[in-house]
Amino acid sequence: MDDLKQATKRKASFLATMKAVLWSFLGIRKRSAYEKDAAQLNPVHVIIAGLIGAAIFITVLIVIVKNVVAK
Repeated sequence: MDDLKQATKRKASFLATMKAVLWSFLGIRKRSAYEKDAAQLNPVHVIIAGLIGAAIFITVLIVIVKNVVAK
C-alpha cells in the first residue's frame, strides 16, 4: 500500500502521461523512453489517460464507419 502512495506522488504532468499513452497505442516506444516513463508517470493518470485514449479511438472508428456506410 505504501508503494501505491509513493507512485501516485510522481511528478510527470497529465499531458506527459497522455503523450506516453498515445505513443503506446501506436506501439512506437523506445526502451529508454519506456523506462523513463515508468519511473515518472503517475499510475492513476495512466489509467485515466488510457480510458480517454480508448474513448477517442472508439469515437473516431464510429465516425469513420458511419461516414463510409452513409456513402
